[in-house]
Parts: sequence; C-alpha cells; structure tokens
Amino acid sequence: MAKLEIACFNQTSALLAMQNGADRIELCDDFSSGGITPTIETFVDLREKGTLPIYVMIRPRGGNFIYDEGEFEMMKASIIGLKKLKADGFVFGILNQDKTINIEQNKFLVALAHPVPCTFHRAFDEVDDAFDALERIIACGFTTILTSGQAKNVTNGMQRLRELVFKASDRITIMPGGGLRSSNLAEIQEFTKASYFHSSAIIDGKLIADPADIMALKSKLKCSCAT
Repeated sequence: MAKLEIACFNQTSALLAMQNGADRIELCDDFSSGGITPTIETFVDLREKGTLPIYVMIRPRGGNFIYDEGEFEMMKASIIGLKKLKADGFVFGILNQDKTINIEQNKFLVALAHPVPCTFHRAFDEVDDAFDALERIIACGFTTILTSGQAKNVTNGMQRLRELVFKASDRITIMPGGGLRSSNLAEIQEFTKASYFHSSAIIDGKLIADPADIMALKSKLKCSCAT
C-alpha cells in the first residue's frame, strides 16, 4: 500500500494531517524558506497530541545547503535533543560547494540519529549528477530521498523520478514531492511506480494544509493501488 507524508509548517497543519489520513508528518517551520528546524516546544506539544510518526526537519537556516562548522554543530544538537524526545525520523541534506553530496557530514548525522531513520531532502534536486548522488546518499545510510525529479515540480520531473525509482530498486525509497496534489497524484504514482508520496496539501495560499485535499490524496493512493 502506498503511503502519504504531509509537510507541516505549523501545528494546525500537523493536527489536520493526523486527523485526515496522513501516514506520516514532516514537521518544519518557516514555509517561505522551504522549511527549517521547528522549535522543541512545537515538537513536544504535537507529540503529546497524537501517535502519528513525526519526521523532523534538521535545517538551521534557509538558503543553500552548505553549512559551516557552527551550523553543523546546531544540526548535531538538534538531532541529539529531538532523538531523546522520541522523534520518529529526521530530514536533512548537506552539499559540498560543487553541489555534490557531502558524504562526511551526512554520514556523521545519519550515524548520530541511528537507529532513527533519515530522509535526504530536496537538496537532492540541486545536484548535477542525480545518479551519482543517489549512490552517495545510499552509502551514507539514508532510508529515503525526497525529490521532485530535479524539476520545478513532480509533474515536470516525472521521467527522472521514474528513472530514480528504477535505479534505487529496494535499496532506498524515492519519495516524489514538490507540487504534488490530489489532482496529479494518480498520474505521478502510475508513471513513477513510487510507493511513498509527499505533499503540503496547501491549496489556498494560507499555509495551512487543506483537510479535504489530504483526504483526497489518501483516497487517490488507495484507488490507484487497487487498480
């Protein structure tokens, strides 16, 4: 059965995701930056309100995905603290100046998080060689890659997503995300053969997940898997 992760930039969206059929939450802050690490208080409060798995964004700032030593220390501290508080997963990605995967730093954070699983986020969409990056990310120990197929959105990136799912095989999960909505999910699933999907379910520009779209996304997955 295919599954659905909802990206939540506030507690209201996270609660709506919990109540309307999401399989997992990606919890972050600051929609305008594409997501940064939420506060400990936000995570703790949400953890007390439900049992749905919560993957937490580990990103100290917006902008690029190249971090100095101070920022890397912040990422380490966030993982240590949130791991103690029973985060179900972490979401991060670090690149080198040449937009290749920073194996040393990523591998360190994955080991620090262990046995909590880690997703490499859409920093992947900035690399020049997607298939080299795929192998490097697998070597680092990540369990999932969130990607739009290196395109503006998942519709434009369908071909690359399909290729990545094929290349990844059962070694890592390729999770399409970026412009995914109930209106295009069935087509994306059918073409890419992916099994986990990511959406903010924001359709009105108010930064709150739309409960009807969450339910529609989940329903489309069920219908698509049944055919």
